[in-house]
Amino acid sequence: MFNVRVYGVLMDKQKRVLLSDEFIRGAYITKFPGGGLEFGEGTRDCLKREFAEETGLVVTIGEHLYTTDFFQISAFNNKYQIISIYYFVHGAEPIDLATKTDVFDFEPHQVTDPEGESEVFRWVEWNDLNEGCLTLPIDKVVAKLLKEKYREAYLKFIP
Repeated sequence: MFNVRVYGVLMDKQKRVLLSDEFIRGAYITKFPGGGLEFGEGTRDCLKREFAEETGLVVTIGEHLYTTDFFQISAFNNKYQIISIYYFVHGAEPIDLATKTDVFDFEPHQVTDPEGESEVFRWVEWNDLNEGCLTLPIDKVVAKLLKEKYREAYLKFIP
């Protein structure tokens, strides 16, 4: 069985990339914002919905960045193969979003239930972004790709 996920790389004018720190079923995960594709939904519509639900931001979806090209089993259900699709995402500037500065900076009540889920957002400076900033294997590939292929060109994706 397959689980299709859609994620966005949002960069702001300060040359930062938005990351999501999440507490999911007792695990701490840092990833790009996004989530699961619902039946009957296109990938771009999925990403718009996920950004609206998670961040409250209305975004436009830009250029396709990457689609998983290797086998990856789900971290949460070993009966699912993950296929992740990544796009550049553009938000209106200034981006009005509550963010944290420290990794996994949750309020105590957000992480008391081991079966619960919570998320907070955090900006990472472009120069500090690397594979080690992210938890999931596919996100690590995307971080490396961003730094290798878009080092010089990333400014064109910032409105």
